[in-house]
This record gives sequence, C-alpha cells and structure tokens, in this order.
Amino acid sequence: MIRVLLADDEVMIRAGVRAILSAADDIEIVAEAGDGHEAVELALSHRPDICLLDIRMPRLDGLDAARELRRVLPQAAVMMLTTFSEDEYIASALGSGAAGFVLKSGDPRELIAGVQAVAEGGAYLSPSVARRVITHLGTGQLGKQAGARARVEALTARERDVLALLGAGLSNAEIARRLHVVEGTVKAYVSQILARLDFRNRVQAAILAYEAGLVPDEGQ
Repeated sequence: MIRVLLADDEVMIRAGVRAILSAADDIEIVAEAGDGHEAVELALSHRPDICLLDIRMPRLDGLDAARELRRVLPQAAVMMLTTFSEDEYIASALGSGAAGFVLKSGDPRELIAGVQAVAEGGAYLSPSVARRVITHLGTGQLGKQAGARARVEALTARERDVLALLGAGLSNAEIARRLHVVEGTVKAYVSQILARLDFRNRVQAAILAYEAGLVPDEGQ
C-alpha cells in the first residue's frame, strides 16, 4: 500500500484529490494538511511514502515544505500539485527534491499514475506540462543542448542507457526488464548517475536526458 500525505489549503481541492486517489486499490491517504508547516508535522508523525504538496500554501509554501521534508524525512518522496500559471516554480521545486509534478486540472488517471510511478522509485511529469517544463529548464538551469551532451558523454554506455529510460519516465523495475538485469542493479546505476552528474533527484536527470537528445521529443 502506498501511503500518501496530501497538503493543500483549498478544502475542495483536497476532497477532489482524495476521491481520485481513494479509487486506487494500492493508495491510502494517511493524513491531510492545510498548509506546509502542518504538512511537515504530519509527515513526521505518519511517515508517508509520498508527500503530495500544493506549491502555494500559507505559512510554509510547498517549495519550502519540500526542502524541510528533504532534511527531516528524506525517505519520503515529494510530488507537487501545480497549475499552468505556476510553471515558473518548477526549477525551484526540482532543487527542493521534488520527484513529480501533476496538474490539478489534468486527467485523474495522471494523478494515480504519478503517485504509483514515484512510489516505485520513478519520476513523473504530467504529459501536458512536460514540454513546458523541459523547455523552461533547458533554456536556464540545465544549459544548452551541447552542454547537456557533454555532461552525458562523461557517463558509461550502460549509464547512458539507464539515463535514457529514466528520462522516458520508466521506474526501476521497468528499466530492469528492458535491460534484462535485476532491479538492484538498476538502483545502483541510478545512484551512480546522480552522483556523477551532481543531481539530487531523478527528475533533474530525466530533464538532462531530454536536453541531450537521449529521449525523443514527442513533437518530432
């Protein structure tokens, strides 16, 4: 069972997200918070697998809450609830350790798929915002395509294979099946990749995979 903490200051949004996630047999909402400060406190009490945070909340916003959760409860993955108007926060959220982003207005199936993917050690971006996120980061934080390719060239061939599949949104188990290795081997490769690229999470590595051309652009 995937244990989820939900934090959003809008009661109606929380009710909607709760209803969607409760429809999945393998997901359980263990706590709900109305602001970031309460989210951190409840996370320490309930020890969820995933903290699903709204980006904009009173007292402590989702970005600061994510940073605090990274410090006090690093084993819990963080996902962000976002809207199109909040895309400018994505770069900051990546630096805060977020492993996924889902749109409040998106397909409910995306929310469930995202939680399941992150719980399996993967990363998730709602398809409708993935291109905007990649473009935004590609022109800023991660640099130009040439720079991305140069960074990827420092990896071994097998590490690049893993990075490409990671960039395509596959979980460790799915990558293991594709490469015909055990899941533990994939976990080791992912750790090596993050360390060599000096990244904090899989989302940052996935963005680099796109920038370097390891993952086909959907628009091509």
